[in-house]
Amino acid sequence: MVVERVFDVVADVAPVIRSGLPERRAKAASENATGDTQLEADVWADDLLRERLAAVDGVNWYASEERDAVETVGDAADGYAVAVDPLDGSSNVQSNNPCGTVVGVYDEPLPASGRELVAAGFVLYGPTTTMTVARDGGVTEYLLTEEGRTDLRDVVLPEDPLVYGFGGRVPDWTPAFESFVRDVEDDLKLRYGGAMIADVNQVLTYGGVFGYPGLQSRPAGKLRAHFESMPIAYVVEAAGGASSDGTQSLLDLSPSSLHERTPTFVGNDAVIGDLEAALPD
Repeated sequence: MVVERVFDVVADVAPVIRSGLPERRAKAASENATGDTQLEADVWADDLLRERLAAVDGVNWYASEERDAVETVGDAADGYAVAVDPLDGSSNVQSNNPCGTVVGVYDEPLPASGRELVAAGFVLYGPTTTMTVARDGGVTEYLLTEEGRTDLRDVVLPEDPLVYGFGGRVPDWTPAFESFVRDVEDDLKLRYGGAMIADVNQVLTYGGVFGYPGLQSRPAGKLRAHFESMPIAYVVEAAGGASSDGTQSLLDLSPSSLHERTPTFVGNDAVIGDLEAALPD
């Protein structure tokens, strides 16, 4: 199947990306589609993933956080669209902290609703390289090496939340969100590493909540719906958790543009419910 082949490619490419990071830590002389300064690693990982995924029969469109527009890479009018954040948390490459790759497979050309996702997953470049994939209602974590991949576990969000991590500068949080965080920090342990993938993986491992809120200076927040928010929501919801933009599931979003941003929260259902109750409509 096409979806299986997509994640076969991602699994094969991940060790190559990991091994190529040390020599590509410098800033590139370019910005991505939304004005973020790129590292050489961003551009290189994007080019590599585009080349490999475009060769998958049945993938008709390739979209990346690093590219201005969707690219047609196949000739099947009813093929799949693959949206990629090639190197999530790439600023962590310079500080030698975890980063990752995010992949969403959509059954419609982009822009599209989160309900058009048929699979999503992410690679985490941490002490080991792992890939977590959600499809057909379940979530599986794999260990990736140059020799191949090994099943590690079926991922189910723990019932008792333990950790939390929220992005954005505290003075830029809205009063309602800051009040919610003060309640959360009484019960949960702070875990925030500056790469969404690493922080979400903490939540999947220990239970809890991760989020990047809408800020006073940036009401839509930082994370991009197609490339980060909706694929991660797909994974967390398939693992038994919940997602929200503050009022609804992230999968109910229907972005009108490719690089649209949205406030993003994922985690245990009860914590997400408390969040939605705390934020104004």
